[in-house]
Amino acid sequence: MTKITPVLMSGGAGTRLWPLSRRARPKQFHALGGPRTLIQQTALRFATGDFTAPMVVCNETHADLVRAQLSEIGVTAHPLVLEPEGRHTAAAAVTAALAAAEAGRELVLLLSADARVNDPAALRAAVAAGAPAALSGSLVIFGITPTGPETGYGYIRAAEGEGPVRPVAAFVEKPDLATAEAYLADPAYSWNAGIFLFRPDTFLAEAERTAPDVVAAARVALSAARRDGDEIRLGDAFRQVPSVAVDVAVFERTDKAVVVAADIGWSDVGAYDALWAETDRTATGDAVRGPAVLTGTANCLVISDGPLAVVAGVEDLAVVIENGVVLVTRKDAPEAVRAAVEAVRTAGHGHLL
Repeated sequence: MTKITPVLMSGGAGTRLWPLSRRARPKQFHALGGPRTLIQQTALRFATGDFTAPMVVCNETHADLVRAQLSEIGVTAHPLVLEPEGRHTAAAAVTAALAAAEAGRELVLLLSADARVNDPAALRAAVAAGAPAALSGSLVIFGITPTGPETGYGYIRAAEGEGPVRPVAAFVEKPDLATAEAYLADPAYSWNAGIFLFRPDTFLAEAERTAPDVVAAARVALSAARRDGDEIRLGDAFRQVPSVAVDVAVFERTDKAVVVAADIGWSDVGAYDALWAETDRTATGDAVRGPAVLTGTANCLVISDGPLAVVAGVEDLAVVIENGVVLVTRKDAPEAVRAAVEAVRTAGHGHLL
């Protein structure tokens, strides 16, 4: 029976969830809307006989966090690939595929470690549906069934056809609202959540063709890596791998891409409105974690790691008190949070990021 190796990419800084998510502890290491952290939830989705132990690719500064959080759920990364700095998802994907090919892994399921999936069984069923195509040499992308006219995600348009696996007709960048509403009504369109299934040799052959500079630099970095048991510590050579998204480097440029529909209850929990939507709410629509008193409020998200948060007479706000920082923002304004992060850095408070 073909075993699938989950590769959990645990990078990114999660700046749209600052100050909750910071460089030292980005969002995948937080329990957002559930008892387990996001990386724990991701690993547990594949704790079945159809999957090997996960490979985890993360920043070397997060190695202890990964080990500790996976140990809590009885999982060990095999291997744990440590980056000296993040070089985007193409670098992580190619390096993981090289390591998987070296270890004789048959199929790789590449995905981020920082998303929620409310129906893990449906995800596993979608992976099973896509596995024959991946074994036959296709690069499989899982298209998430949209739940709303989302303007913050990229989309995939499937070609006409029957069955669960269809060729990719086009990748579409983040649309405006009117276009997103049209996509919502058209079953050919799905969200691109960055979940991929492939044979390592097939993926690497395509990457050699579409992004040879990424593959060449990743090969050098992996060959120079320091290995200790289940740990692969990539050295300074990894800093030379071009920084580009795997979608742009490979999947948007290959003719081997196919899409499998995946109605799995997916959310990237990438902004405060998404976190609010994933959290239990009161009759007034407020979501609260930590000590807080709310009066005359509606649809607010309030999080405090200690001080009492008193919120009165407002709607649709996110109020976050975390490790000495207080953020007040509209919960549906992720770009404002990103701008705030830049303002904090410019003001000389980079240590708070």
